[in-house]
Amino acid sequence: MLFEKNDRILFMGDSITDCNRNYQAVPAGWSSWGDGYVNLINAYTTALLPEKELMIVNRGVSGDTIIKLKERWQKDVLEFHPDWVTIMIGVNDVWRHYDGVFCQEEMVDLQTFEAVYRQLIEQTLPHVKGIILLSPFMIEARTNDPFRQEVDQYRLVAKKLAKEFNLTYGNVQEKFDEFLAHQSSYVLAPDRVHPSLAGHLLIAKTWLEAAEIKEA
Repeated sequence: MLFEKNDRILFMGDSITDCNRNYQAVPAGWSSWGDGYVNLINAYTTALLPEKELMIVNRGVSGDTIIKLKERWQKDVLEFHPDWVTIMIGVNDVWRHYDGVFCQEEMVDLQTFEAVYRQLIEQTLPHVKGIILLSPFMIEARTNDPFRQEVDQYRLVAKKLAKEFNLTYGNVQEKFDEFLAHQSSYVLAPDRVHPSLAGHLLIAKTWLEAAEIKEA
């Protein structure tokens, strides 16, 4: 297991991480975890690892891209002084190329995504025990789907950075692909992005395995 007693474990990401969390709640307090994978991870570590007294903190914000993550990094991450930071980001960086053109949204190309992601890692590593990267994903079995193909490229950036900085990496896309070998994507997500509770369980399982929590 990666964690020591009383470690602060902070999760950063977009709506998949946010998942209706209460922004006014005390960190790691009631309703602060949202309804998704962070909540499931908190339930697991609280119930089955009570001796560790781990603090699970959700700082996901719906709609975030890597650029928006950077804008709030100092306040939401560094000033909180976490021991571990988990990052899952990338799907909105792709999605805005499809649904943001008429809103004149800022587009994040692959090179910018990698550069900013690397900057956040370099900025954070000296202050934490470790960083866990979770891959962005698309709940779509057809690997030739244009959206899926682009998400795969952003996913490869996360994998590359994890290897470059020797970070723990969880391949969420792989977990969904295993499911999609048997069932339709619509079982887990009508829009192929925002998972059902079952989909969030797959994300939580990916994280628990990456974090070397053997009971997972």
